[in-house]
Amino acid sequence: MEVIERKENPLLDRVEIRFRWEHTNSPTPSLKEMVAAAAKAEPGAKEDLVFVKEVNTRFGRPQTTGLVLVYGTAESAALEPDFVRDRHSGDKKATKDKKAPKVKPASEPESAEESAEEPAEGEPEGGDE
Repeated sequence: MEVIERKENPLLDRVEIRFRWEHTNSPTPSLKEMVAAAAKAEPGAKEDLVFVKEVNTRFGRPQTTGLVLVYGTAESAALEPDFVRDRHSGDKKATKDKKAPKVKPASEPESAEESAEEPAEGEPEGGDE
């Protein structure tokens, strides 16, 4: 991973790193690999405070560019949206909890006779007039 631009942002307590990664004869690096490389490139960085924001791999070229944000503290890293933090945490349990609950089908009448005896809503009780 080659650092193209390194910009300190003291107001948000983070370092913004633009990178280029040449990956000839290998696949596009995974999120985990990019986080590890960015933490290694920035002295004193912790991997749980590193967030990959942009990744662009050009078709037909073994080159990936992107933007990595390295936060100084966990409090400043709280600025990142929940979905970004969930994506970087790698915690499968958090994504399972957010799935929509399964809906049970409505109960059907037990027999055709019961449904015929009960009048539908809005209909008068009684025979034909």
